Amino acid sequence: MSSLNDTREENEAEYLYFPSEMSKGRLLCIKGKDTTDGTKNSYALAFQEALPASAKFIEGLTFVSDTYYDYVNLWHGLCAMAPFVGWSIKNECLKPTRWILFHWGELRSKMGSWLQNLMEANFGQVKLEGLEEGDKPYCFEKAVVMRHNQGSMGKEKKLQVFDMLRCKARRFCGIDLAGKGKESKDIIRLTLLMRRGSRSFKNATAVTEIFARECAKVEGCILEVAQSEDLSFCDQVRVMTYTDIVVSPHGAQLTNMLFMDRNSSVMEFFPKGWLELAGIGQYAHHWMADQTGIRHEGTWWEPLGKKECPLPQNDLQCFDFYKNGKVGHNETHFTLWARTVINQVKQRKVENAIKKPQPYSTSCAC
Repeated sequence: MSSLNDTREENEAEYLYFPSEMSKGRLLCIKGKDTTDGTKNSYALAFQEALPASAKFIEGLTFVSDTYYDYVNLWHGLCAMAPFVGWSIKNECLKPTRWILFHWGELRSKMGSWLQNLMEANFGQVKLEGLEEGDKPYCFEKAVVMRHNQGSMGKEKKLQVFDMLRCKARRFCGIDLAGKGKESKDIIRLTLLMRRGSRSFKNATAVTEIFARECAKVEGCILEVAQSEDLSFCDQVRVMTYTDIVVSPHGAQLTNMLFMDRNSSVMEFFPKGWLELAGIGQYAHHWMADQTGIRHEGTWWEPLGKKECPLPQNDLQCFDFYKNGKVGHNETHFTLWARTVINQVKQRKVENAIKKPQPYSTSCAC
């Protein structure tokens, strides 16, 4: 669809809507369902009264996504879906009848379970269209197409979208927030969100002991250690809803900061080699924190030292060598950092209590 100009509105992600003035009143039609070669899939525009006899007319509103990334990784999938949530909010909370997913123009038949649960929390049942009724054009009564992820979406819109998703996920998981706002200002919930395998801590016990020791020094600090792979979607929502500070290595599991209250805190950790070789993508969770209203309290990168990769002069191959390494620890640095963040959170909680915060609302925007 590179020949079509997206609709651009202030603060919103770019999108295409069919039929519209842009399409001269024509519907979007898609033909082809190749999953390995996007050049074999095509589109056309046609007036409803002039559809070819072979075409299948599909009623209702269809959301069509084409992303550079994927729909399995939590962060990548969320970036692809957020614009649809924003469009829905702006258009009287309209919900799609079905979804069609493309990745580099290749048809995808499913999204990851985390992402599907989140979309079901927001929109209700997620029906993925597989274009399975033969090699024919499928023409859609109404279609919204997103192909730039969040694109030009402004910060205030991002905050609105993620506030909505947070609210809907908590409701979907049956989390009652009535008592949360009544908690003592002295309660600080510190969660170590662990992962296994790549980018896990080399010595998780030592890291846990450091944070447990500093947490124990502050009245009201409660430490929880959670293994991200062992948590269901609603477990993740519940754990993060009741977290003020999350401590975690870099990874998709940190996307769960979405479910924390605004102004909560994130502490992020990387293996050696990432700072020097990973490029701008390593800041994804800084961006995530900014657009969800979370405080990113900084990052610790394990020092690289002398390069140990087979081809140290080739940064790309060298990064592949380090990419899935494990994260070491620095007891002195971690101790001081933990102490600082815990005390800052405690101080903010005291100040917020003085301001008489509003009670928690269970009413979502849509």
